[in-house]
Amino acid sequence: MLLDTASLYFRAYFGVPESVRAPDGTPVNAVRGLLDFITRLVQDHRPDDLVACMDADWRPHWRVELIPSYKAHRVAEEAPEGTASPDTEEVPDTLSPQVPVIEQVLDALGIARVGVAPYEADDVIGTFTGLATGPVDVITGDRDLYQLVDDARGIRILYPLKGVGTLQVTDEAWLREKYGVDGPGYVDLALLRGDPSDGLPGVPGIGEKTAAKLLDAFGDLAGIMAAVDDPRSKLTPSQRKRLDESRAYVAVAPKVVRVADDVPLPDVDVALPHEPRDPAALEELAARWGLGGSLHRLLTVLQD
Repeated sequence: MLLDTASLYFRAYFGVPESVRAPDGTPVNAVRGLLDFITRLVQDHRPDDLVACMDADWRPHWRVELIPSYKAHRVAEEAPEGTASPDTEEVPDTLSPQVPVIEQVLDALGIARVGVAPYEADDVIGTFTGLATGPVDVITGDRDLYQLVDDARGIRILYPLKGVGTLQVTDEAWLREKYGVDGPGYVDLALLRGDPSDGLPGVPGIGEKTAAKLLDAFGDLAGIMAAVDDPRSKLTPSQRKRLDESRAYVAVAPKVVRVADDVPLPDVDVALPHEPRDPAALEELAARWGLGGSLHRLLTVLQD
């Protein structure tokens, strides 16, 4: 089981009231919410291995070089005082301080936590799935990872609909019914359609339904672009014009949208722990941050 950790703690932050606080009054709603999510996932799915995949670089420069608008709208207008990087992600003020706590708690529990610069969590997940020798469940609220779906290898996306108790099981049948594509085809669909949430412009005038129809007619992105050069193809004049004018974008977008599968992963023990790696550190964190029932429930499930 691979967790798109930021996707989950964002959901926890917005799903758990900010009134959930540590003894000193600091909000810990994202921390406790994430622990509750992991408890439910382990309880319901009983994975042998579990990795919390992290964004070591949420907006990699190599992606921005190809498409400058990539996630540009998420960059804070003014970096916090003392921050050197201009690419500081704009996140809620009371969430940022909780992220280090999440990392410390995961480490004390012994749950593998992997982030590798200059890559996003998506790339870490893509590399782990490529190396997997058995079935993999990816837990994410990010549709970009639909591209990893592979029935033959048992790779599916579990997309939270309500907490993590109700998950949309995304397999090839679901993808074909919803979008008319398989996992790899989702990359072509996504880049043609564009994605405002990631700053991907897409091809003007080509939305999701049109993109799906073009892929059905011409097979893949390469087939569509070959049709642009073929006067006998059944592209409409406006489609041909817009695709022709978007050649520069279409040439680089696949590398931006496709998750990397060659991240140099560290050597980590991904087995789901049954006992905390550092009980003393965990006890101290629990007391300092008031993790109470959330941590107790997770420890109980891990011991089962």
